[in-house]
Amino acid sequence: MEAQASILVVDDSPENLQVMAAVLKEHYKVRVAINGERALALAAAPEPPDLILLDVMMPGMDGYEVCSRLKSNPATAGIPVLFVSSCDEEEDEARGLSVGAIDYIIKPIRPSIVQARVRNHIELKRSRDLLQRLTTQDHLTGISNRRRFDDYLEMEWRRAAREHAPISLISIDIDHFKAYNDHYGHPGGDQCLIQVAHTLAGCITRPTDLVARCGGEEFACVLPNTDSAGASNLAEMMRKGVLERAPEHAGSATHSHVTISLGVATMVPGVDEPVQKLVDLADAALYEAKSAGRNRFVVKQR
Repeated sequence: MEAQASILVVDDSPENLQVMAAVLKEHYKVRVAINGERALALAAAPEPPDLILLDVMMPGMDGYEVCSRLKSNPATAGIPVLFVSSCDEEEDEARGLSVGAIDYIIKPIRPSIVQARVRNHIELKRSRDLLQRLTTQDHLTGISNRRRFDDYLEMEWRRAAREHAPISLISIDIDHFKAYNDHYGHPGGDQCLIQVAHTLAGCITRPTDLVARCGGEEFACVLPNTDSAGASNLAEMMRKGVLERAPEHAGSATHSHVTISLGVATMVPGVDEPVQKLVDLADAALYEAKSAGRNRFVVKQR
């Protein structure tokens, strides 16, 4: 059974919130926010809304600014925004669409119109989400794939360069994985990959961090706005997590259970500097970790 979609309604009027919630609550989970700050917090929560109905005219942070902030944050950029406003001039609607909204509903609210537009946009979002999963998700482990990793790393690298902020990358290999496949067979190897992937993904807590399978037994983790100390702490958490949860590995020359080696790299990108420099630095650190005996991490920074 398909999960019930979640709608966030943002309006500074409690009466308007009550009316909109009454229109939508039969078919959707409805949450409300009475100002822009609260809306941004709810949108970035671990369970974000599927759709946001956003009032334009609010004191303090108006709807245009809220929408702009939502679209500038990778964690919330994919949430569709429908503006709701009593302003029905062409330039108002054009401005709303220009900052990232997908539709514009004019007050006073007409329940049947609101329900129809919300239903249509929820269906469109579900279709986009499915396509996104098919193109960016690793088919075996369920985490992000190499395509998603490359795109996300490039985007966050450019952001770090603009903001003169640190960005960290962790390159990860399962130790002696060929020997594991030889001993337990490819079905056993697949289960090992799934278990390691889920352990790595379970170590990250920020919505801006990304763990991906980059091919074979290779994984990586992108950590925007993260210094070397923070990345090192996460790398050790990942190493311990895999060691504690991974299956036995009779073919390993390192340990009785499956282990991982990790290369941690941190840089503050220069303008027009290629992201490959960060990738090469992480790969060099990973090589040193494997050469030093595996089941460990090595840190490099610049």
